[in-house]
Parts: sequence; structure tokens; C-alpha cells
Amino acid sequence: MAVLDVNSHFQVKMSDAEFVTLSSFIFQEYGIKMPIQKKLLLQGRLRSRLKARKIDNFTDYIDFLFSNEGKQIELVNMIDVVTTNKTDFFREPEHFEFLYEKILVEKLPTIRSGEVFKVWSAGCSTGEEPYTTAITLSEFKALHPEFDYHIYATDISTRVLQFASQAIYPESKVTVIPLSMKKNYLLKSKDSTKKDVRIVPSIRAKITFERHNLMEVEKFNHSEFDLIFCRNTLIYFERITQIQVLGNLCTKLKNGGYLIIGHSESILDNNILPLQRIKPTIYCKIPSKK
Repeated sequence: MAVLDVNSHFQVKMSDAEFVTLSSFIFQEYGIKMPIQKKLLLQGRLRSRLKARKIDNFTDYIDFLFSNEGKQIELVNMIDVVTTNKTDFFREPEHFEFLYEKILVEKLPTIRSGEVFKVWSAGCSTGEEPYTTAITLSEFKALHPEFDYHIYATDISTRVLQFASQAIYPESKVTVIPLSMKKNYLLKSKDSTKKDVRIVPSIRAKITFERHNLMEVEKFNHSEFDLIFCRNTLIYFERITQIQVLGNLCTKLKNGGYLIIGHSESILDNNILPLQRIKPTIYCKIPSKK
């Protein structure tokens, strides 16, 4: 294996054949589509991994990636730099309005004593979505003390999960949160020079972060969710993979439970999924036809 001179100008090129090898593997393992137009994007993002491993060409990097050692220590790093993570607090706010005004009000009378309202934030990225969900649910719980909930937040990237679990964000990220909620759910840094806030412990305790590949639903040991968010994640999959992922999500959703997708996404093959469209991007699971 060639060794990289870390002091040299780092401009390693990826061949079309190397791109096909990597993009095919990423699609097969993670369902993420990478057309040839994304070659420069993939090349740029993976250069940091070549540099970290002191490898000076993509052929050697691919050999290492697929080796027994590489599968153990590099695959996670590779997918971390490949995946895109962009999210905000209260992104697509009408979803949280629907959660509070429709789902919670409707579900409350049917929740038995001691039962926990379960939410799955699939593709949670850096955590803004599950924390926004927890804030919304806590606002409801303040008026209905008998209500309880828990959120499972998953992503394929360990990097963003580590960030999310810390629950520390720059103040610029939380400007959209109403002042009353900031007072209840955010803590300012004790260091006045730091312009950061942290989600309060009571909210953090309601969320479990786990690494999960949406293509491997059998490895996710939770089910019977009342609500699943899978927003702005399906757009990275081919249509056939989207249906596979949606089918996986449906197996984890209660009958009568809700699935919410992103505004840039749609479910065109709805006739093969046990989902009823309630309004754009919001679906309810109905019993499968036998």
C-alpha cells in the first residue's frame, strides 16, 4: 500500500471505475443513490479519509475499505463523510402543529394508564428533529400529566449521533424556538464567552440515540410506534429503495399510527403500502389487506 506524504498538495483523483465500485457498494449497503454526477462530491468528501489513513490513491483505499480490518474500523468513517446532514429546529413547523393539535389530542383518550407514546425519528441527523418533537410532547404533557412519551432517534452517521447526544447548539440555531420554550427547555453556557445553549436534562432523558441503517429493519429492536418521522431522507434513495424503506417503517408502526415524510418527498406507490394519506406528507397506517 502506498503511503501518503501528508505535507504534499492533496489532490488525489478518483477514476470512473473507482467511483462505480464505491457508489455501487454505498447503494447496495445503505440504499443511497450516487449517480455519476456526484463523482466530484464523493471524491472530495473521501479525500479526508485517505488523508486520515495516509493512503495516496483510491484503489488502495478501496482495498483497505473492503478488507477485514477496514470493514471493522473504516466503513463507519466512510459513511459518516458521505452522508449529508442538514436540519433545523421546528423545520416544516406544520408537522409539529399537526402532532400537537391532531395526533396528541386524538390519541390521548386511547392511551391506557402507564402506556408510553412512542416516536421514532428516523434519520435524525444532528438531533434538532427529536429535540423539537420532545419539546412539543412536553408542552402537551404539561397540560396532561398522565401523558408520557419516549423518542428513539436513529441515523447511519455516528458523527452526527455523537453531536446530537451532546445536545449543545449555537444560539444562532435556536432563534426559531419561541421565547417561552427557550426558558423552559434551554440552558445557557456558564461561560459567557460561549454563545451556546444545551437542551435541559429532562428533555435529553426522553430520547435514546442509536445508530441504524434503514435498510436493515430487522436489526432495530423497537416497534409499535405511534408516530414515525422520516423526513428529507427518502430523497437520497432510488424509488424501489424508497418503497423498501417505507415498507420497513410500516412494520414498526402501530395500526392507526402516523408516518410523516418531508415536503420534498412523496409516496407514489401508495397502493402497495398500508398507508392512508391524511394530508400532504402525513399518512396513517391502516390494517394490511389479506
